[in-house]
Amino acid sequence: MNKLFTPRPRVCGGQVLYLDYDGVLHHEAVYRHPKRGIFLTAGPGFTLFQHAPLLAELMQPYPEVRIVLSTSWSRVLGMSRAASYLPQELRRRVVGATFHSEMYEHEFLNTARGLQVYQDYLRRSPSAALALDDTDEGWPDTFREHLVLTDEVHGISAPKVRKELERKLASHFSTDPRSTP
Repeated sequence: MNKLFTPRPRVCGGQVLYLDYDGVLHHEAVYRHPKRGIFLTAGPGFTLFQHAPLLAELMQPYPEVRIVLSTSWSRVLGMSRAASYLPQELRRRVVGATFHSEMYEHEFLNTARGLQVYQDYLRRSPSAALALDDTDEGWPDTFREHLVLTDEVHGISAPKVRKELERKLASHFSTDPRSTP
């Protein structure tokens, strides 16, 4: 039995933003050490979650959008602990993760991130969805319009990425049906 498709998430429907952390909310050079904990090796000028306030600001006009964590942090730390690193205005939106404890971890790890997100999307059945990720590996062609590909170094703060994110937030989550393309 393929446990990537079961069980059905606790929160389904609604509007969902799939959120990766590394290469999205901060530089992608993040590591975890048993004694040092989670740390960034990107050098001066880079900090963990440095772009989280920007995401919170950009999501303010879309209060109904919930967050599903698509980051490896949720697999390693658990969803609640992974969410605890986010600022409160983002943390309160988190309703789940693409990985959960009833999945076969080996199978999940051998599935490309894009397919992990897409499989959660199929289970969760949101009315609208958008994904922020720094890799385009494994994203089904039919789901690529829902992806904002971020810069591995500057995440969502890269000007081109920020502009695309603003455009896709408006087109995917607009509450005014006249403003969608």
